[in-house]
Amino acid sequence: MKYTKLGNSELTVSRICMGCMGFGDPERGQHSWTVDEEHTREIVRRGLELGVNFYDTAIAYQSGTSEQYLGRALRDFADRDKVVVATKFLPRTPQEIESGVTGQQHIENMINTSLSNLGMDYVDLYIYHMWDWKTPLYDILDGLDRVVKAGKARYIGISNCFAWQLAKAQALADKEGFSKFVSVQGHYNLIFREEEREMVPYCREENIALTPYSALASGRLSRTAGSGDTKRAAEDAYAKFKYDATAQQDSVIIDRVSELAEKRGVTMTEISLGWLLTKVSSPVVGATKLSHIEGAAKAVELELTADEIAYLEEPYVPHPLAGVMAQNKPENADKKHVWTTGDQTIK
Repeated sequence: MKYTKLGNSELTVSRICMGCMGFGDPERGQHSWTVDEEHTREIVRRGLELGVNFYDTAIAYQSGTSEQYLGRALRDFADRDKVVVATKFLPRTPQEIESGVTGQQHIENMINTSLSNLGMDYVDLYIYHMWDWKTPLYDILDGLDRVVKAGKARYIGISNCFAWQLAKAQALADKEGFSKFVSVQGHYNLIFREEEREMVPYCREENIALTPYSALASGRLSRTAGSGDTKRAAEDAYAKFKYDATAQQDSVIIDRVSELAEKRGVTMTEISLGWLLTKVSSPVVGATKLSHIEGAAKAVELELTADEIAYLEEPYVPHPLAGVMAQNKPENADKKHVWTTGDQTIK
């Protein structure tokens, strides 16, 4: 495994971040394809053996059970100061706004619940999961700064935002002396490269780490079409929402991934992640099988040539926004989002 500094932080992270969205009770949350605690523990343990020290979860994943499973596994298999744990919080709900819960109070409630789920005193990275259109930015940044000053998070990150939003937040944080974001977790992979327009150059200029999710496009970049669907591929309606509309144009790139994988004698996962690793600090790679994290770890050792990179990139055409960025708009702020805290009691 190789390691890198996470942006402007003092955190040293593995070049692969284990995404924990696939962990949690399938009876309690957005997804029916998640794995139980026994399999979670096997996958986390294997990740640690392979040198993965960076783990990403969220309060929204399966009503907090992803956080719970991950926390217990890391407690049993790792020293707390040897791993980097990230989790995320959601915007205020209409009910919280109606009852007068401030942005600062909301963030305190969120972090306290996540820490309880994880069984930890702090997280290394606390991530703003998606833009909160109904809460003043000052309140969000103030709330996050209080979390850092209280020792409940070492650093803060942001996910699912536009470059202008991040620039606005960083400028306000700088003006007010608040903690600044050290990482961005956006939607970025070989078949969805819209982050390259503004976010990637902005983060490069400001030394903000890119830790993209959907690194393998919900598995589409790890296997050829028709080669055997997984449970997730069959049941994940949200992934279909993100990728099905552009499947035909994306197939050209996926075919090139397959072609290069066969030529190099490696897996499609290694080619797809090998490309992404030339662009970002640490992609978030979901794992619901041991082979998933094993394949991701191998990708760190793969070096693509400039010609191979150009060959993979050449067929790309612009894509419409998809997933959270398409759904989380000001006019939809009062609507229920796919990511919620589920049946948890937030305290």
